Amino acid sequence: MNRLDLSDERGSVSVLVAVLAIAFLMVAGLALDGGRKLGALSEARDLADNAARAGAQAVDTDAYQLTGAPALDPADAEQAALAYLSATGHTGTVAVDGSTVTVTVSLSVPTRFLPGPFTVHATESATAVFSVEGTP
Repeated sequence: MNRLDLSDERGSVSVLVAVLAIAFLMVAGLALDGGRKLGALSEARDLADNAARAGAQAVDTDAYQLTGAPALDPADAEQAALAYLSATGHTGTVAVDGSTVTVTVSLSVPTRFLPGPFTVHATESATAVFSVEGTP
């Protein structure tokens, strides 16, 4: 008759290795896909900065010719910012308030490592203020 020896630990190391391997893969996935989120945030910030800058360069030439004071053309500023985003293959929202252009860009990046239909989202905003050198 065979007796069951409860102190026999054969095979327990393989269970431990399997559990640790899964944990290490999850940590590696979080690190990789977390890095992709940081990259997407950086790209969204860069796009928003440049689009806001492009919009803030839209001078209202009619107002300048009439008054001699440079002013921002809100319609042209919005169009310039959206044109920049379109040229880079992205979309975003543009808000023009007086001499301030604010652009918000949202990017979605699929995960590479973590399983499932997960997507990393990154949203950044940037504001540029229209001013002429030598004026406040």
